[in-house]
Amino acid sequence: MNGAARLPRSSLASSGGEVAAGLAERSTAVAPILEIERLCVSYGKVQAVREVSMRVPAGSVVTVIGPNGAGKTTLLMALMGLLPSQGRIRFKGQDCRGSDPQQRVEMGMSLVTEKRDLFGSMTVEDNLTLGAFRNRRQGRAVRLQDIDRVYALFPRLKTRSTQLAQTLSGGERQMLALGRALMARPQLLLLDEPSLGLAPRIVREVLHAVAQLRDAGLSVLLVEQNARAALQIADEGYVLELGEVALHGCSEQLLHDPKVESTYLGMLRAEGMP
Repeated sequence: MNGAARLPRSSLASSGGEVAAGLAERSTAVAPILEIERLCVSYGKVQAVREVSMRVPAGSVVTVIGPNGAGKTTLLMALMGLLPSQGRIRFKGQDCRGSDPQQRVEMGMSLVTEKRDLFGSMTVEDNLTLGAFRNRRQGRAVRLQDIDRVYALFPRLKTRSTQLAQTLSGGERQMLALGRALMARPQLLLLDEPSLGLAPRIVREVLHAVAQLRDAGLSVLLVEQNARAALQIADEGYVLELGEVALHGCSEQLLHDPKVESTYLGMLRAEGMP
């Protein structure tokens, strides 16, 4: 993902897209799949997210970039119901107020946290099986089919299927966390810092898989500090600073925005990031 040009969808078409289509539950919504209006999240007296409004169109990747402490992770935690919030969250046109995290998973949301939150003492395949809880009524055959699709998307997981999750490399753990979330067949994937601690080659591999899933119909809200890599696969982007939306636009506009380039993209070039 070198250079400033965004990757076109056509360059991602492959047999991998067919695999992704089996894991992504395509939304039929015409309106945005996610609408956030004036969202506020506080830790005691400290307001971490202030009056944030944003939209995720169905079948798109929307990225949220910004510095550490900007409120990006807090935003995802509130959307998943893991933190109390004020304001409105509408998912597929339904108000999410009062719904807990499990109910939001049942509605079609999945969250991959920056810590990945795997069960280290369980095998790769057992971790994937746990991710299928939402579809538990569909039976073993469907579950095994979805596991095979995850393995096709991330082939190295298949070779590690009987290994304990705690023995995997950082990149393999990220792939497993993403695969486990996909086992729920979500319509909206909330993805927090997938590039954290990974080599550039693995970052490209993971984000390429995210782009394939988008092309298969999955909607993705991607929080990422590697601004260049995120904007190259995203359709739209928001810049979050001090808990507030500072900029919003299509990814191509943000890639060439002087403020974004000098503050984020220039910093990444200096650090040797892709």
